[in-house]
Amino acid sequence: MGLALADGGARRVCLVDLDLAFGVQRIFEKGYMHLLNQLHRRVPSERISMAGGCTLNSVANGKLFDETPFTQTSIQPAAGDDGLALGSALYVSNSILKEGKRWVMQDSFLGPSYDEDSIRTALDKAGARYTHLSREALLEDIAQSIVDGNVIGWFQGRMEWGPRALGNRSILAHPGRQDMKDILNARIKHREWFRPFAPSVRAERQNELFEHSHPSPFMLHVYKIRPEWRERLCTVNHVDNTGRLQTVSREENPLYYDLIRAFEEKTGIPVILNTSFNENEPIVCEPAEAIACYQRTKMDVLAIGPFVCKKTAS
Repeated sequence: MGLALADGGARRVCLVDLDLAFGVQRIFEKGYMHLLNQLHRRVPSERISMAGGCTLNSVANGKLFDETPFTQTSIQPAAGDDGLALGSALYVSNSILKEGKRWVMQDSFLGPSYDEDSIRTALDKAGARYTHLSREALLEDIAQSIVDGNVIGWFQGRMEWGPRALGNRSILAHPGRQDMKDILNARIKHREWFRPFAPSVRAERQNELFEHSHPSPFMLHVYKIRPEWRERLCTVNHVDNTGRLQTVSREENPLYYDLIRAFEEKTGIPVILNTSFNENEPIVCEPAEAIACYQRTKMDVLAIGPFVCKKTAS
C-alpha cells in the first residue's frame, strides 16, 4: 500500500515517512502537554474545554490524562473552522437576540434528516430492491449480517456535525475478524495499511475493554485496549494496542446503541467497527448519496431508515 500523491499516483511508504510522522506527532504532543500544564498552573481546574483543529488529535487527547492534571475534557466535535458556524449561532442567540438559553452539546447530530417517504423515493429512483422492516427486525437483521461478516452501510437519523461518523452515516463491520480490515480497504475505503478503524463501544462497558474510563462520545480519544480483549477486537486494535474509541450511550443514540447491544447478544462483544460512510469523498449526507455509494462499491448491505437492501444472502 502506498501513499497517495497529488497527481493521483502513489508511492510506497518508506522508513523516512514513518520517522517523520512519528517525530511530528511526538513534537506536537510535547508542545500540547506543555501548554496544558502551563494553563493548569494559571487556572487550577480539573476540567478543560478546548477547540481548534489541534484538539482533533485523538492520540494526544488520550495521553493528556496521564501527562497533565486535567481529569475531564470537553471538545466540540467540529473543533476546526467548521465549528465557527455553531459558535456564531450561539453568539447571536445569547448576545444579540438575548434569548438567554443554556445549551449543552449532548450529541453531534445537528445535520439534516430524511423521512421515510424521501428515502423510499430515492431508492425507487435508483432502481434499488429493498425490504421495509420494523425497528426490532431491522436490529436483528443487521446485527446478524455483521456477525456473518458483511459490510453494512448504516444511514439513520440526523447527520453528524463534524469530521467523524458517529453512528448515523457509518459503515459498520465485525470488530474481531482477522480479515475485515483488508476486506474494507479492498472493497470500499482503499486506505493505507497503517490507518486504523474505530471501535464503537457501549458506554457502560468501556472500562472493561479500555484502560481509561473518560468517555469519548465524539471519537476524540485514543486509549489502550486491555490485553484480554486485544485478540477479540483484532480489527480495531491498532499496532500499538490502542483504539480511537467512540462511547455510545442509549440516551445519545438509542438505535445505534441497541444495534451494538444486539450484536453483543450474539457474540459477547459490546463493540462494532465504525468507519465513515464514504469512498474517498465527503461523508454521505443525502439518501441518494448513500445509495450511490452502496451501489458502486462492494458493500454487502444498506440499512437506510427502515429499509434494507442486500446484494448477497447473509
